[in-house]
This record gives sequence, structure tokens and C-alpha cells, in this order.
Amino acid sequence: MTLGILTASYITSSVLFILALGGLSNQEKAKRAVWYGIFGMAIAVAATIFGNQVFLTDWLDWLIGAIVIGSAIGVIVAKKVQMTGMPQLVAALHSFVGLAAVFIGINSALLPHSGFSSSELTIHNIEVFLGVFIGAITFTGSIIAFGKLSELITGQALILPARHALNIIMLLACLTLGYMFLDHAGSWTLIVMTIIAFIIGAHLVLAIGGADMPVVVSMLNSYSGWAAAATGFMLGNDLLIVTGALVGSSGAILSYIMCKAMNRNFLSVILGGWGDTTGPTMDIDGEMIPIDIESVASALNDANRIVIVPGYGMAVAQAQSAVSELTSRLRAQKKEVRFGIHPVAGRLPGHMNVLLAEAKVPYDIVLEMDEINSDFPDIDVVMILGANDIVNPAAQEDPNSPIAGMPVLEVWKAKQVFISKRGQGRGYSGIENPLFFKENSRMVYGDAKKSLDSILKNIS
Repeated sequence: MTLGILTASYITSSVLFILALGGLSNQEKAKRAVWYGIFGMAIAVAATIFGNQVFLTDWLDWLIGAIVIGSAIGVIVAKKVQMTGMPQLVAALHSFVGLAAVFIGINSALLPHSGFSSSELTIHNIEVFLGVFIGAITFTGSIIAFGKLSELITGQALILPARHALNIIMLLACLTLGYMFLDHAGSWTLIVMTIIAFIIGAHLVLAIGGADMPVVVSMLNSYSGWAAAATGFMLGNDLLIVTGALVGSSGAILSYIMCKAMNRNFLSVILGGWGDTTGPTMDIDGEMIPIDIESVASALNDANRIVIVPGYGMAVAQAQSAVSELTSRLRAQKKEVRFGIHPVAGRLPGHMNVLLAEAKVPYDIVLEMDEINSDFPDIDVVMILGANDIVNPAAQEDPNSPIAGMPVLEVWKAKQVFISKRGQGRGYSGIENPLFFKENSRMVYGDAKKSLDSILKNIS
């Protein structure tokens, strides 16, 4: 492949990736945007294989074998994974990118560089150091995120004594080893730095509570992009640099937006500073009062203005189709039915939006938190499906709560609130919710889909 064709292919891929990112901001264009990304990646892979950086005569068999195996694994995982498993899958994929950056960086450091001048070698070694450092943090951070999202690890923040001082010490150690590496002290400095960076990545994410995991996933996405960009510099691959920069910058911007929506400090994401409390949380008076399905259905039949708030429980129960059917029946009765979506609902940015779009819920009735919060005092019934932190009044009422200051859906202001919940537990993040104990709240215990199916039998 000539240099001109290679450059044109890379430019085409870059344009398609940009179109993909732009299209994902709109639900109606999201499917088309995904296809843009697929075609862009196909062109990129083909151009790289047949470009001038790959010696097909020596490595063709290995390359084809790796592509076939990787593609087969991707197809199998894509077919088997449920929407509830998407956050964990995304975290796992981030870890692969980070580990690839580590392997490529260490391999690049071990190869001879006789063709480099002194300054070129220094620049190359800086690229190696940054790629391995960011990649190592991304790898272990993503593994811990996967464990928390899969509930293999507790969602509660692990707060070690003097954890910030420990992070600073480890960071200074990495910088010292990086300086030694640039000073040609040997590849062992890179290996030791990698091990310390692995510990940093794990420690940073362990210190973040489950309620903040959507932002963590977004930030790890950014890290993986910057690791890929650094890898692109190491390999001299322009497309990898561009793609990594796109992923890194878009992930960082999304994380910033989400932090703003949660009233969190952006730097806290990077530094693993979440999960602190200034004192004991407030006591909660009252009790959780259950309600039967027939009473819920009767309230919905009598209501004129209804808001449905989906959460991770809806995803677990795969209840989105039942929600769509309930919405259709209520709207057929000329009732106003809308959805209230929090920016971090679920365990992945846009998680609920994707599920509702999958179930053919009209886009125009799916509203963001800021669009619907002021309407709750005039709402007759709020139906909450497996959500906890995003509807928790403790964010406003308890300054010692782990989610203090986080903007939430103010559902408690509605006339009646029904909460569909699997049990009386505190949920994934382990934070108690005073909403469940309020006088206008009633608990609908059990699987969300089964509950909705029963409600549908009583809705004309």
C-alpha cells in the first residue's frame, strides 16, 4: 500500500470516528453512529495490516490468527452479554487497552534504537513512560471497576489511613523511576514503575464508592484513550494518535459533565478522593410501607400526570418492554406519562436512555433531570423502578451523606411515590434512602418485570 492510500485511509477512518462520536449524542442517530464507528475501524485495521509498518511475509500467519481469535471472542461476547452487563463489559474492554499499552511500551523499551539520535531517543522514552504509566493505571483501575460493577467486590469505598499521602508517595516514586529510565538506568526502572502504577490504579478506584461508578467508567474510558494515543506515538501511527486523543478528550469531557451533574469535583475522580464523610449520617424515622399491586394499578388509573424513573433494577429485571407497554396503555387513556432520567442512572452513562430506546419508548417523553425536576409538585404518581441514589433526598438533607450535594430527582415532592424494589436492602452503593420512609411513599417489593406484568393486568 502506498503512503498516499494509507494516509487517505487514516483520514477516512478519523472522519468516521468523529461522525460516530457526534451521532451518539442523539438517540435517533445513535445506531447510524455505531455503524460509522464499525466501518471506520474496519478501514483502520485493513490499512494498518497492509501498510508499510507490518511485514506480512514474516508475520502474516500470526496476524491473521490473532484477528480471527479476537473477532471470534468479540462476536461471542457481543451475543451473550445483556444490557445489565454492559458496564462491566466496558470496564473489561478498558483494561485490555491499558494492558496493551503496557506490553507495547515495555516491548518498545527493550528493542534496540540505534537509528535514533539522542534527542529522538529521549522523546521516545518519554512516550514509552507515559504510555506504560497511564496504561498500567487504566488496567488495574478497570479491573477493580469490573469487580465493583459485577458485585464481586463491595461497592463501598475502601478508605485507607493516609491514602492521599500514599498516592503521593507512589506517584513521586514513579516520577523518580521515570527520570532514572530517561537517564538510561535500565529497563528495570520501567518494570518497577509499572508495578507501582498497577497499585495506584487499583487503589484509586477502590477508594471510590459505588454511587460514583458511572463517572469512574467514563474517566477510565478517557485514560484508555490517552494510553492509546501514547501508544500511537510509540509506534508512529497517526491514526492511533488521533483515535486515542478523540477517546481521551471525549471521555474527559463526559466525566466533567457528569461530575458537574453530581456536584463533584472533577479532580476527585482522578485522585480517588470520593467516599469521605464529615460525620455520622442522620437518623431516619418511619418505616417502609408495602403496597399491593391492585392499589398501585388503581392509583395509576386515577392519575392524570405520571412520571416513571428507571434505574438499574429495571435493567436487571429486563423490564423495559413492560415499561413501554404500560406507557402505551396509560397514554391511550389520555394520561400524561413522562420519564425522568438522571445523568448517572444505572451504572453506565446513558444506560437508561439506551434501554428505553430499545423498548421503543418515544424520545420526546424521556426527559433529563433538569427538565423535569420543577414539575414534581404537580405530579400525581411517580413510579420508581429500581433506583436508589438518584432519588435520594439525603443528598439535600444530610451534609454527612456520601452523596451530599449531588443533584437528584426530587420525586418526594409528588403526591404519591411507588418504589419497585427487590428487597429492603440499601442497594448497590450501600447508602440508606430516606425516601423509602416518607409518608407519601409505598414499596412494591419483588422483581420489577413481574410487578409491572401484574400491574398491566389491572390497566385497561
